[in-house]
Amino acid sequence: MIKHLQKKEELLQGYHVLKELRTHLTEETFFDMYEKMKQEGYEIHACYEGEEVKAVTGIIPLTNYYDGYHIYVYDLVTASHARSKGYGEKLLSHIETLAVEKGCQTVTLSSGLQRKDAHRFYEEKMEYDKTSYVFKKEL
Repeated sequence: MIKHLQKKEELLQGYHVLKELRTHLTEETFFDMYEKMKQEGYEIHACYEGEEVKAVTGIIPLTNYYDGYHIYVYDLVTASHARSKGYGEKLLSHIETLAVEKGCQTVTLSSGLQRKDAHRFYEEKMEYDKTSYVFKKEL
């Protein structure tokens, strides 16, 4: 089952999986940032097996000149004990369906250079194209 997480207890379940990727987050910073991001359109969706969250994704609909109206995937993480079992594929396919329903032209994401397994998943399994590098400058 895939669900849009909205209640605090659901978000807390999602947080525990998300923290595997975003290790710097505390429960407090997660909820503080989530409230701000939610106002901008951010949503967290989760793939469940029974009552357990197996994978989560954080998304936002955006518009820009190079991707048009699209869904941007900020986060996509499968719990370490549940990897390679199809949860990430189900969740990303759900986001693609959601994007079509919203009239989006694309689903866009970025992935850290060190995440080679994730890149293989996006390119080979999910048929995403590597179209750019993301550059960042700490201030």
